[in-house]
Amino acid sequence: MKRILCIVTAALLLLSGCSDNGAEISYLQISQEEAKNMMDTQAVVVLDVREQEEYDAGHIPGAVLLPLGEINQDTAAAVIPAKDATVLVYCRSGNRSKTACAALVNLGYTNVYEFGGINDWPYDTEP
Repeated sequence: MKRILCIVTAALLLLSGCSDNGAEISYLQISQEEAKNMMDTQAVVVLDVREQEEYDAGHIPGAVLLPLGEINQDTAAAVIPAKDATVLVYCRSGNRSKTACAALVNLGYTNVYEFGGINDWPYDTEP
């Protein structure tokens, strides 16, 4: 019985991983309505992680482009200088934005929100 308890405890420790202050740092998924409200009421960086052609075809007003495949320490810092800035991330359908949010968190960004894709965006866009 003691042996099983030790094995279970060890497995739980391995699965829990390591993180700062015992809390795992991650991003939050929010609704498009919540994202729009944040855009309208506070300072945010709206990050479009699609490709240039997609961005040129239409994007959320004020959004900055940083394609998913180009996210690294230098490119992220050029667009989002403050690691604690509020960053709202979107793509076309919501898949790339999740990957981009994880990449940003891994780079040390602490206030990252994913709100899906522009395909479902019910508000204004601009060319």
